[in-house]
Amino acid sequence: MQYNTIEKLGEQTSMLGYGCMRLPTTPDGEIDEATAQALLDRAISAGVNYIDTAYGYHNGKSEAFVGRALRSHDRARLHLATKLPCWAVHSRADAERIFAEQLERLQTDYIDFYLLHSIGRDRWRTLVELGIPDFCEELQKAGKIRHFGFSFHDDFDAFAEILTARDWDFCQIQFNYMDVDEQAGWRGYRLAEERGVPLIVMEPVKGGLLANLTPDLTERLRARRPDASTASWAMRFVGSLPNVKVVLSGMTTADQLEDNLRTFGAFEPLDEGETALLEGVAQDMKRRVHNGCTGCRYCMPCPAGVDIPRNFALWNRFGVYANRNGTAWDWKKLPDEAKPTQCVKCGKCEAACPQKIPIRADLAALQAELDALTD
Repeated sequence: MQYNTIEKLGEQTSMLGYGCMRLPTTPDGEIDEATAQALLDRAISAGVNYIDTAYGYHNGKSEAFVGRALRSHDRARLHLATKLPCWAVHSRADAERIFAEQLERLQTDYIDFYLLHSIGRDRWRTLVELGIPDFCEELQKAGKIRHFGFSFHDDFDAFAEILTARDWDFCQIQFNYMDVDEQAGWRGYRLAEERGVPLIVMEPVKGGLLANLTPDLTERLRARRPDASTASWAMRFVGSLPNVKVVLSGMTTADQLEDNLRTFGAFEPLDEGETALLEGVAQDMKRRVHNGCTGCRYCMPCPAGVDIPRNFALWNRFGVYANRNGTAWDWKKLPDEAKPTQCVKCGKCEAACPQKIPIRADLAALQAELDALTD
């Protein structure tokens, strides 16, 4: 296992971190504890020392499982990360109660890496008003948490506001070769690097979408590295960045774990040619969108109730990733009253669309294409 030294914190972390949001489950949706325990044991024995969970993962059961699973391992050799569910915090008393519960669940008296979970601009401002960052700093001074950071989901301007509000120990962002202009993105990466804030990366394979590319794109990557998985390219993209200290992966199966262990066992950063190849793959994928909907919502509300941006987001995602099973599942979950079948073709949306998209025709096309996935 390759390791990174986080000079700011005086820590050495495995490049691969085990994310405990997608643990294997039983048919009834509960954590398959025997299988998950075996996966964690294997990862730790191979040198993974960063274990990431959160209060809400697996309907609130991930932390308790992790607490039980780590009893057979040397706690002092592991970096345990968990997160405060900020959406459930309406007072300092809430934060105090939740943190105490987390220590109990995890069967520990301290957390190595403690994060404000999934914050953006509005949530951050609320937390500041409630004094939650001050509370976390008190926990840190008391030795209850060792390093204090945040995980982020919002735009770059919000990221800049939060990142520059204090001297953070670290932060966690979503980043992969398809999302370099989304959320914090490249600008966020560079800002964190400039300010000396080490990064933990989540969604390096974009929820699995970058593990299963279309055959033509897969062959382009295999021509360069015949034995490398498509997922390994995504992991190497992120791991090649100097300020990324841990790459999180929610490994559900032994195959996923072993593939990642191969990638990070003797890690090879992308060379210039591989970087250019991956950039070309990303650009080709992005050109496969069906239309130019930006989600601006100028077309909304639809008089007939159609959720136009949501439909187009789903359709465009399918065009880019050709993820049949995932798209079919999302299509089934979309309420019938929000689908294009409700469109009365009034044209109000097209008159308001800044992108001049032929919305009525595209809605009909996506209805037919996505219906075919579930036939």
